[in-house]
Amino acid sequence: MTEDIPPCNIRIDKDGNWYYRGAPMIRKDIYLFFNRHIEKDPNGRYLLHIDDQKCYLEVEDTPFVIKRVDRVDDFKVLLNDATQEALSLDTLWVGRNSVLYCKVKDKRFDARFGRAPYYQLAKYIEYDKKKDKYFVLSNEKQYYIEPGDS
Repeated sequence: MTEDIPPCNIRIDKDGNWYYRGAPMIRKDIYLFFNRHIEKDPNGRYLLHIDDQKCYLEVEDTPFVIKRVDRVDDFKVLLNDATQEALSLDTLWVGRNSVLYCKVKDKRFDARFGRAPYYQLAKYIEYDKKKDKYFVLSNEKQYYIEPGDS
């Protein structure tokens, strides 16, 4: 028996902006609450799951977007849901249109790098001529940026 899950009438654009029935969500508290309740179904579609209610989100690319990259000792990222976490350098990949992605939220979700954070990280990207690949060096380890699709 399959669940009959309706659409939420909520769209998340490629920059991580949320819209309800075409209108921008302006209540930050609601937006942040919804972000904490995103799940992925077995088919890779995004759900909003609150208590016993579920609905499907329309997601243009990824629900999570990297808004800032900081480096003190390790790399940290700030996400569009106002959370900060360590950047999983082993999950970096380049998708369509040369957009950079990584995994976030314990590697459960993909996140798209915004333009500014991409340039913040690009300062640390190096090129390996032998492998013809780009990488980020951290703690004396090379983390290669793999090609992929998003």
